[in-house]
Amino acid sequence: MNGIHDVGGMDGLGEIIRVENEPYFYEDWERRAFGLMVGTTGQGLFNIDEFRHGIERMNPVDYLTSGYYSHWIATIATNLVEKGVLDAEELDTRTQTFLMEPDTKIPWRENPELVNLLEQVMKVGATPVRKVSSSPKFQVGERIKTKNLNPSGHTRFPRYTRDKYGVIDTVFDAHVFPDDNAHGRGENPQYLYRVRFDATELWGVKRSETVYVDLWESYLKPASN
Repeated sequence: MNGIHDVGGMDGLGEIIRVENEPYFYEDWERRAFGLMVGTTGQGLFNIDEFRHGIERMNPVDYLTSGYYSHWIATIATNLVEKGVLDAEELDTRTQTFLMEPDTKIPWRENPELVNLLEQVMKVGATPVRKVSSSPKFQVGERIKTKNLNPSGHTRFPRYTRDKYGVIDTVFDAHVFPDDNAHGRGENPQYLYRVRFDATELWGVKRSETVYVDLWESYLKPASN
């Protein structure tokens, strides 16, 4: 969906500062946020595309003024309420409890089978690759044009790549289509392509750089169309 989270190709956001040997986590609560993500998606309470869509629906001010793992906490809460795992009142009550009494003991339970499952999820992930009976519509080296779409729901189609000419660089296997999977419409897998764009085509300024973007088949059309 179009929103403040889709900042690719936008200016005015300041310099990207790279931190050498940056730690995985700056605070202990960030470790818990990571664990919550693995524990919820790993059990299938919601999928990764629903997870991303929850972040996209954050209040723009909250999105811009909070950090990476804060976004994770926000979308986990949103999805758990929407899926009926928690209700909003229960979530508020728990939040207030820990705000007022931060040393409140966290409930503990043991489930070795679940631990083994989540360890595997962390080690190898869950592949989005799927088998389909059709053949890829586009081939390596083929010139294409991206469609001019403005979806109101989740998409992995960045705004700055829409209605642009590019060349197919790589044809991947079929992957789960996030635009449907985020909204409960099924996985509906389709082929994924790495598309090569000239920077000049994307931003209208003379630059020698080349940009590679992974795009699903339904985002593309033949260049002659």
